[in-house]
Amino acid sequence: MGVKEMVEYVVENPKRSTTLKAVWEKNGGILIAAACLVFIVLAWSLERNGYTAGAIAGFVLAYAVGGYRKAREGLETLIKEKDLDVDLLMVVAAIGAASIGYWLDGAVLIFIFCLSGALEDYSMEKTNQDIAAILKYRPEEAVRLIDGKEEKTQASALQKGDLVLVRPGERIPCDGIITEGSSAVDQATITGEAIPVDKTLNDIVFAGTMNGQGALRIIVTQAAGDTLLSRIIHMVQEAKNELPPSQQFVERFEGIYAKSVVGLAILLMVLPPFLLDWTWEATIYRAMIFLVVASPCALVSSIMPAILSGISNAARRGVLFKGGIHLEQIGNVSTVVFDKTGTLTEGKPKVTDIRPADGFTEEELLRLAASLEKLSRHPIATAVVDYSEAQGIGLDPASAMQAVTGMGVSGLVNGIPCRLGKRGLLINLTLTDEQLTVAEALESEGKTVIFVEHGGQFAGMFAVQDILRAEAAHAVRQLKKMNKRVVMLTGDAQHTAEAIGKLAGIEEIYAGMLPDGKLEVIRRLSQSYGKVAMVGDGVNDAPALAAASVGIAMGAAGSDVALETANVVLMNDDITRIPYAISLGRRTSRVIKQNITFALAVILILVVSNFAGGINLPSGVVSHEGSTLAVILSGLRLLR
Repeated sequence: MGVKEMVEYVVENPKRSTTLKAVWEKNGGILIAAACLVFIVLAWSLERNGYTAGAIAGFVLAYAVGGYRKAREGLETLIKEKDLDVDLLMVVAAIGAASIGYWLDGAVLIFIFCLSGALEDYSMEKTNQDIAAILKYRPEEAVRLIDGKEEKTQASALQKGDLVLVRPGERIPCDGIITEGSSAVDQATITGEAIPVDKTLNDIVFAGTMNGQGALRIIVTQAAGDTLLSRIIHMVQEAKNELPPSQQFVERFEGIYAKSVVGLAILLMVLPPFLLDWTWEATIYRAMIFLVVASPCALVSSIMPAILSGISNAARRGVLFKGGIHLEQIGNVSTVVFDKTGTLTEGKPKVTDIRPADGFTEEELLRLAASLEKLSRHPIATAVVDYSEAQGIGLDPASAMQAVTGMGVSGLVNGIPCRLGKRGLLINLTLTDEQLTVAEALESEGKTVIFVEHGGQFAGMFAVQDILRAEAAHAVRQLKKMNKRVVMLTGDAQHTAEAIGKLAGIEEIYAGMLPDGKLEVIRRLSQSYGKVAMVGDGVNDAPALAAASVGIAMGAAGSDVALETANVVLMNDDITRIPYAISLGRRTSRVIKQNITFALAVILILVVSNFAGGINLPSGVVSHEGSTLAVILSGLRLLR
């Protein structure tokens, strides 16, 4: 369950969310560890005061509460998979310690392993809501036209060749081609384009995109299961099911380690009386010491405290890791890939340049444009009106506003005919070479140029652009200083992409990318350069986010799909935190390696000392627990 869904659940179900069942499902592991600790403290107190029977009962309860879950999981692995794991080994080691009278030592071993498992479960919990989040973009119903009559049907029932009607403000239910009508279609969910695209006769549209102000008739070209949105869903499912290589290694190592320890313990229980003339009592004693000192408490604790500390450190700085594996992975990325719209840029067009013609001032040009655009809901119109209001410019009366398909708008301002839009809309006006040069220069910068006509006279032009985030160039420079390859992907045109890339300092650019194209680029970069981090914010980025070694989503501007699919979330959309996150990942990996080396060294020394007869059980337990405490404290360094 994602953060948003969790909040909605609590709001809509205030009673159910506070039930014991809900609390248990969320915090069961921590509660078990806490109960185990309570019984250990109680038993220890009773033992110190001479109540031996009560102390043993307390220790038994601690063993039962803390060890039941791990013992069950270990036995299930042994029975079903014919394999040994660390869970069962830890329980056996603890029982071995208790069998020769060291109840407290065994109980502490159980508690540490139980707590570690609970924290690991909590920190590694991943959401499975990404597919459900994507599905909400798929319309439930469609209006099919049969012999000119409207018929409501399920969008999933549409077949190739069907004719559908899409009214203004509705989601398009299919992939298809427009046969009648025109409109501005917001297809950011598919292509990532910040500005709606004008669509008219014979243009292609995609399921899940939002129709603007015009009614459309569309002939279906793909069945529901073959639409681009359906393919996005499939790609996310496929990429999310891939098990990280590091996780596979951990699972393999755990099985090998457990089998090795158990095998050696059995040999140690059988061979010494025959090979070394040990007594059976001494043999069993040494075997129990071996099980204790070889138990993987320190080894297990080498990883999770460091991971959890790193995650906590990152959270304080607005970077949310969804699992410990991603903190390790991000430290090893060689390439960082950015989506453009909403990631490197703010995702909303803004007025950047105002060029009034002779006889007009900037204020007059803005008042004219904003007065006419006030009647439109197009994002460019919103940008013009917002900019005008920010400048404190009042609006003139406007009327008879009409959208000119794919070109702009026309209407009356103070009763005078006006037009505003692309150059082709002002077909009766002749612009000077100087004015055309200015327009071409603005367009070469990746900006959209809007021309304004007032009463048959050219009033001027202005430009709008999706603005680069203030921190984007700095973030890119920091990544390059870390010797990271920086790449930009976008669904926008090449000249627009190159203009933004130049401002951000990115040379490697892939423009005109649909979701499957972005996914292919991520896979190709991964094969060529190793681990890749993908930074995005939209539904169209979901397959690439899922396929990347580390998917990073924008928390404030990002879609629900991106947030659920990504491994890391930038809670305040600050992309300068990406270099910090990579550095933290490196530090975490370094601390983990140090801890593992130390833990293995201590185990090796204690095992050798045990065979040489240099330690007794109490000193073995103290040394073992001391090493566990040491690696935990080492991991906590990452809280700084």
